[in-house]
Amino acid sequence: MKLELRGITKVFGTFVANDAIDLVVEPGEIHSLLGENGAGKSTLMNVLYGLYRPDGGQILLDGAPVHFSGPGDAMRAGIGMVHQHFMLVPPFTVAENVMLGNEPGSLGFLDLATARRTVRELSARFNFEIDPDAVVEDLPVGAQQRVEIIKALSRQAKVLVLDEPTAVLTPHETDELMAIMRQLRDEGTSIVFITHKLREVKAVADRITVIRRGRIVGTAEPSADQTELASLMVGRSVALDLDKAPADPGEVALQVKGLGVTDADGIVLLDDVDLDVHHGEVLGVAGVQGNGQTELTEALLGLQSGVRGSILLEGKELVGRSTRQILDAGVGFVPEDRTHDALVADFSVAENLVLDQHHRAPFASGVMLRPGAIRQRATAEVAEFDVRTGSIDDAVSTLSGGNQQKVVMARALGRDLSLFIASQPTRGVDVGSIEFLHRRIVAERDKGTPVVIVSTELDEVIQLSDRIAVMYRGGILGVVPADEDRDVLGLMMAGYTLEAAREAVAAGARTSDSILADEGDIV
Repeated sequence: MKLELRGITKVFGTFVANDAIDLVVEPGEIHSLLGENGAGKSTLMNVLYGLYRPDGGQILLDGAPVHFSGPGDAMRAGIGMVHQHFMLVPPFTVAENVMLGNEPGSLGFLDLATARRTVRELSARFNFEIDPDAVVEDLPVGAQQRVEIIKALSRQAKVLVLDEPTAVLTPHETDELMAIMRQLRDEGTSIVFITHKLREVKAVADRITVIRRGRIVGTAEPSADQTELASLMVGRSVALDLDKAPADPGEVALQVKGLGVTDADGIVLLDDVDLDVHHGEVLGVAGVQGNGQTELTEALLGLQSGVRGSILLEGKELVGRSTRQILDAGVGFVPEDRTHDALVADFSVAENLVLDQHHRAPFASGVMLRPGAIRQRATAEVAEFDVRTGSIDDAVSTLSGGNQQKVVMARALGRDLSLFIASQPTRGVDVGSIEFLHRRIVAERDKGTPVVIVSTELDEVIQLSDRIAVMYRGGILGVVPADEDRDVLGLMMAGYTLEAAREAVAAGARTSDSILADEGDIV
């Protein structure tokens, strides 16, 4: 199916989100829509999907104009969309989610057997390995995304929109998704791939359209240089490699000894972790998501129960202290899930920027808030971090994902810190903003602050870190210099000891998937 958008315009008040956009997606093509967060990519696709009505322009499918009053019309016309934040009902099974809104059956009875059969057929066809009776909330993120794709394909989608599909995926899950995209393309499905990640665009796209501030600013082939694409995205030259001076670490500021976390069922989530972090250094934590990184950062913040061991910050014990007390001790924290753990969706941008300090001067006097001080802080932080918002009084839920992340980072870094901890600091953030946030993190290091960065993006860990701790199954496999061979790090993330990984790389292994090791070499 050929998709054409002609002169699509969408306006919110005085803000022009899409300005006379023209876009053509050919049948059986992966067309990447590349741009910064807030550039208007998702708005454009929400117009296509019937979630928004355009204020100008028209949509054509195979040359025929169409008009959508809602997503149901778009789906019936053959358009499917997988949103960045999944539209699934967590307590429902896979089959129940797939049939939701398109329930097979008759005389008021649901035909769940047909839904199960559809899931099995599509899962087998694309090697998804999805159980139709699995409860969605029990599935990992990558599997939930496959459920969304199955849901779209079950409605005979001929044009599939993927909105920032890799934002919550591990590198391995990202590779699997790209293989799925290629298979769909080869079978004739047209794909619109919305992203801001240059490496992924070059790896999978057939054509690239760049959008900036609501307008198309250029088109490119996948062979285009990454620097050229980045410049088109942000309208200026962008340094893709972080240029930072060597660290000048001081005394140990954070000392973690024998740290463990056990859940209510007696399962060990974090096992005997030892770490030291010095003043003026960045300790990066690498690992495939789900190997204890979340429990580590939450234990440091007093968010985990069942904690044993010791966490000393400037010689003072943090274990047993409340999260409020730890934050008040000068710890800045960026949690991995901004939606659930970092922001209050209905609160304004200004209110979210003082969530960790709203009870203290200058933002409060006794039990009374001081709106003037809150607004002054918000205005300064929005400007410094280039948060794209119409007003500091707008609900933070109205911001794009990347701009929400900037709010979280601005809040954590907007005060004097004794320790900065960030989990997935640039998740969902565009290349121009990543450049700024990375420099801001290094600037915090250079002030003498100890910094702990957790990221599933190995490139990010390598660029930011002075030392790297690799986690596997709740423990630390080793701490290595930041210039350690990338393939050694990859093998350690798969469970190799440092010595075994170095031997494997010396023998010619290049990735964690390329060789099998003896059991004695793997933890």
